[in-house]
Amino acid sequence: MTESEKTTLLTVKHEIESDSEANDPNYQHVTDRRTLRTRYLAVKNLIFDERDDLSSIDSAKFKSIVNDLESLHQFVLKPREQIADAEALLDITNTLLTSVKATNGDGITISDFVDSLVRDFAKQSSRQDGRTLIDWKKIGIEFSDASRSSRGCRTMIGPMDTQMKQRKARRKRARLVENEQPAEVDDTDIKKKTNTDINMATMFDILRKHRIVRLEQLVLNRNSFAQTVENIFALSFLVKDGRADIKLDEKGIHLVSPKNAPTATAIASKEVVYNHFVFRFDFKDWKLMKDYIEVGHELMPHRD
Repeated sequence: MTESEKTTLLTVKHEIESDSEANDPNYQHVTDRRTLRTRYLAVKNLIFDERDDLSSIDSAKFKSIVNDLESLHQFVLKPREQIADAEALLDITNTLLTSVKATNGDGITISDFVDSLVRDFAKQSSRQDGRTLIDWKKIGIEFSDASRSSRGCRTMIGPMDTQMKQRKARRKRARLVENEQPAEVDDTDIKKKTNTDINMATMFDILRKHRIVRLEQLVLNRNSFAQTVENIFALSFLVKDGRADIKLDEKGIHLVSPKNAPTATAIASKEVVYNHFVFRFDFKDWKLMKDYIEVGHELMPHRD
């Protein structure tokens, strides 16, 4: 094979590889990523070259560069491109900050501040001495927009006729005498039954009479949500004392029946074990229970 034939073969092979790379989507994706980073580099160089004209009022360079960055940002996908985008924004920010510092110098001086006060808030003195006074009321009115406090008079809130309260004299404790004894406590009130005890007794009598009832029929008071809650409270004490039993039938309905309370020996020997559950009940449940139970099927009487 001659040299010319080798050269022709290499050229054809290179063209075939170039065509295959152009048709490869991965190769095209890598090329687009490199082009995007190259364009970001060009924008950074433009910011550096045009840094003197960016802060000019009549210059359109700043708007043009920002528009370029916005258009490039739409194609950012990879971390390296995000870094290039952030560096370009940082460069334009630092350029503007440097320009502002160079223009402003040391900022507003005390002399500039005093001159502004005299120019905008000065008023002539009532005396014929030629002095210039500062209108502090005008300054307060102008500043009220920033402080958001309304103008007007201020009054004291509260009673105006307050008087000093005299401290009560402390009673002297009498000394105990040897023959004194503490008063006996009358325990008649303690022995009285509470409302819960009365409700428990009424409910237990109903259980003994009917033997087995539905829980909703036992506790529902159609005319009072509060008394329904009290009935549930009384039933919980009967269950706790072992005088009532709650079971579920095959339909999932709660049934309550009476039973004899266990002895202390059975409780101590663990023959009797208590099982507790949480009974959720609110005003909505009470309304549902009223619709669920027919009128007149309630068992607990209404209490006045």
